[in-house]
Amino acid sequence: MLAKAKLQAFLLTTDPARSRAFYESVLGLNFLSEDDFAITMKSGEVEIRLTRIEEHKPMPHTVIGWRVEGIEAKVDQLAAEGVVCRQFGMPGQDEKGIWTRADGKCKVCWFADPDGNVLSLAEEF
Repeated sequence: MLAKAKLQAFLLTTDPARSRAFYESVLGLNFLSEDDFAITMKSGEVEIRLTRIEEHKPMPHTVIGWRVEGIEAKVDQLAAEGVVCRQFGMPGQDEKGIWTRADGKCKVCWFADPDGNVLSLAEEF
């Protein structure tokens, strides 16, 4: 029923201007629109609505992630923008925060947006 429908993702923010700056300037997403309820950005074919709320307690797990090529370079670009990947002390996680799965076929890093929403990058081999 929905397999061919366009996907729209939602993230919560208490400060829409700060979130827009992060998603547009730091992550390079495309701004589409803003209304009284949300700011809409675009990543690939997916629209992401940064929904305004008064209070927000972020989830402790990944809420949105991107599959990328060249994760090390992407992490370096994030670091240059002041974004720090989270360290979990897991075996296989390097000093940059990139975790390599035991079979070596996937690398993942996690970081947070200004509201504490956990985001990720993943590269599969």
